[in-house]
Order: sequence, then C-alpha cells, then structure tokens
Amino acid sequence: MLAQVFAISDYAAGGGAVATTDGSAIEVDAGVRLFANLAVAVVGCLVGAVEVLFLNRRLAAQSLGTKLIAKTLFYVVFLTGVVVVTFPTAAALEMGTGLSDPRVWDRLQAFAISKESLSTGVQLTTSLVASLFYAEISEHMGPRVLTNFLVGRYHTPKEERRVFLFSDMKSSTAITERLGHARYFEFLRAYYAAFAKAIVEHGGEVYQYIGDEIVVSWTEEVGLRDDDCVRCVRRMKRDLRARADWFEDHFGVAPDFRAGLQVGPVTTGEIGALKKEIVFTGDVLNQTARIQALCKPLGVDILVGSELMSRLGLGEGWAFRSVGRQELRGKDQPVELFALEGSVDRASDASGRSGTGQSRRSFPTRSAST
Repeated sequence: MLAQVFAISDYAAGGGAVATTDGSAIEVDAGVRLFANLAVAVVGCLVGAVEVLFLNRRLAAQSLGTKLIAKTLFYVVFLTGVVVVTFPTAAALEMGTGLSDPRVWDRLQAFAISKESLSTGVQLTTSLVASLFYAEISEHMGPRVLTNFLVGRYHTPKEERRVFLFSDMKSSTAITERLGHARYFEFLRAYYAAFAKAIVEHGGEVYQYIGDEIVVSWTEEVGLRDDDCVRCVRRMKRDLRARADWFEDHFGVAPDFRAGLQVGPVTTGEIGALKKEIVFTGDVLNQTARIQALCKPLGVDILVGSELMSRLGLGEGWAFRSVGRQELRGKDQPVELFALEGSVDRASDASGRSGTGQSRRSFPTRSAST
C-alpha cells in the first residue's frame, strides 16, 4: 500500500512520468503500468514464499530487532535485484525495443546514479520496514487482535457471543520434571507451534497462553461455520500426532492434550493503562475452563457443553456421546456435557466439509460419572 502511495505521488509530481533530471524517466503508459502491476504481483508471491519457507524458519529463535535488521538487509538486496531486472524491461517496453538495445542499459545506468534512484531506494526501504514491522507485531499479538486494535472495534466494550476452546497438556508436571525448566520451555514452544496451522485455517484467535494451556476463541458465526471450532480441535489433535516421532526424537516424549468447548455471551473490550489488551469477560470462560477440567475424571479427551452442542452439525467420522449432567463450580444447575469421539484422519474432515457427511448422535441415558 505504501508503495502505491509513493507511486501515485511520483506520478502526480512528474506529470505522468517518473520524474528525473537526466532523461532516464520511463513514461508510464498502459503497457508499462500493466507490466508494473504484474511484476508487483509476482514479487509479492515470491516474498510470501521466501517468508514462509525460508526466513521465518531460519529466524524463528531470534529477537524482534534481529529479525527486522536481518529481513531488511535481505530484502534490500532482493529488491535491488528486482529493480535491475524490471527497470530495463519497463524501459524496453516504453522504447519499443528489446533488452539487447544498448540504450536500455544506458537508461539503467543513468537511473542508478540519479537522485531518483536514491528516492526510490528510500521509498522501498520505508515501505519494507513498515511492512516487516507490521508483520512481526501482528505475529506477536495475533493478526485479528492487531486489526481490532487498529480499527478500534473494541475501544467501546461490546456484547457478543463467542466460542471458546480451552486446551490443557496432559502430564505437563511430569514432563517438566523430566526435561527441566529450560528444556521444557523449548518443548512448550514446539508444542504450541504444532497448533498454529489448525488455528489459522479454522479462523481461530489465540486469546491466551497460560503455562501449558492455550485458549482459542471464535466469534459465534465463525466458530459454528462448518463446525470450524470442532474441526479445529480435531486438526490440532491430528497435527500433534503427526509430529509425535519428531517430539520423541528431540525430547524423548510426545505431548497430548485435553480440551473443553462452549459458546456463550461475553463483553469484549480494551482494558489496561500501561499495557492494553482486548479481554473477554463472561460466565462462558469460567464454564469452558471447568468443562475442560472434567475431561480427566471423565476419561475423555474433548468435552463440549450442551449450549454449543445444540448448535453443531456433525461430520462423517465423528460423533458425540453424552456423559450426563455434570456439576460445574459456580453454576446453580448441572450442565450436560458431550464427549467428542471418532478418528481424526484427514479424510473425515474433508468429507464433512464437502457436505457428504451424515449427522449422527449417540446419547446414552446413563452418565459416565455413575
């Protein structure tokens, strides 16, 4: 976006051309503009691929400052190469000639030593640093959280309905004692990283990391769309199991988790003086936490509250089994809970999304706690 602002500014100042003082200007006609837009799209895809497949992995353990410096230097070199390739091409298009024409390379040489080259470099670097800073801050806060801050969505508290997922690692105390605190921290980092793709692809927002517990949230519309909240927790299970051998090789133990899900009303707003956060308040958070805590005594991995259960469809390959009405601390009336059962293979989720899955529910009349 910043690059477009700079381009429009230059276009306006130059009267339809990239303003120069030495004849190296490229007249911005329809062909050149089309080429420029295509080049921007291709470069954008390349940058995305480099970020995901290379830089983010290589710099994952580095500090924010180190990441920004390293990425800035990398992209300065990268974009310099882009200019060296694209400027002669644009010049050849504008002149109606080929890249073998010496005049094209004379134009590039003139541009390289011009004031406009310095201006272009400053513009590119500014937009680059701003983009990288936004991306890194977004990674630290969460993309939706940062967007909500920027647009002021929760500057004034608002009531809404949200789905919550509370996930807690199994045997975390024993794993900590086995690995030691420093090693356990690295284990925990890898454990949370294994969930990232599932949460992003199913529209979840990470609300909090609390020790070995992660709290994920959806607006009701997003969480119930295609049963994404359920598909997310199943995908988390599947992705964690897929990395079991890696965890065994690196830490000698493979993690697993239990989870509780529920939907309900919350008040959402910005809070804090020295450090602002977007927070949720409402009974549904306490209720979901206590639902999750019942997984172990009931001998199940995933429990869903009755209010959420009543809003869900069912995909092929999973079913819900009632574990009866359970007492939740702080609730006057018992809440019926349902255990999510079924495989977590890729095919079952895919068929559910395609609409081929059949709804099927199994509700035993006897509580699992009796």
